[in-house]
Amino acid sequence: MKGILGAIAGDIIGSVYENRPIKTKDFELFSTRSIFTDDTVMTIAIANWLCEDMSSKNVLISNLQYFGNLYPNAGYGGRFIHWLMQESPQPYESWGNGSAMRVSPCAWAAESLEMAQELAKTSAVVTHNHPEGIKGALATCDAIYLARTGSSKERIKSHIEKNYGYDLSFTIDGIRPFYDFDVSCQGSVPESIVCFLEADSFEDTIRNAVSLGGDADTLAAIAGSIASAYWEIPKDISYKSINLLDDILLDVFTEFEEKFM
Repeated sequence: MKGILGAIAGDIIGSVYENRPIKTKDFELFSTRSIFTDDTVMTIAIANWLCEDMSSKNVLISNLQYFGNLYPNAGYGGRFIHWLMQESPQPYESWGNGSAMRVSPCAWAAESLEMAQELAKTSAVVTHNHPEGIKGALATCDAIYLARTGSSKERIKSHIEKNYGYDLSFTIDGIRPFYDFDVSCQGSVPESIVCFLEADSFEDTIRNAVSLGGDADTLAAIAGSIASAYWEIPKDISYKSINLLDDILLDVFTEFEEKFM
């Protein structure tokens, strides 16, 4: 299986280690503590927007607020919680990685790179209208779209560096010892992309991301969203991740799969 399940699986696997940082790739993928968090909820919200009316920013905002308030304890940031409660919510100049963690459905619903970029920007600016927040969503979406349409890792790396100015020349082993919890796009999106670039499989991508010891669920969600456009998600990971979704999230996931996959 490919698609937005990559972000969901990454989120669920990383959820155990978000507040228990580890610096090794040798860890249990699933446990009794594995849960979906805000990364999954917001990915599903974007997917539902695209299924309902991708041309409407009001429908987008409505979906983000509906799903956000449906799962109030999913782990949102403070300013996003405030945004969820507003009658007429306005963007708040966020550069956080929330714009990147939720963007993957845009890359799968799009019929061209340009369309993917338009959807990604729209998905970000209703909250994350800071240039770094927009850039993080765009870079992630581009990487997913290029991966799903057959681009090599070399082309993906070159495209991201050229168009978004991210330095992707570092290695995971090189940054792991001192990498810390970072919720900014600029401090987590390049790292997530390199987790994918260095990996040899979907699972290896997720292990790279969690092993950094940072914002594990979001790093793994972003990296996993790219990896699942490049490789198949192993059946056992797909099965366990899907079975941790409730009926509401699963219904939207299924509808998106049927419509766009």
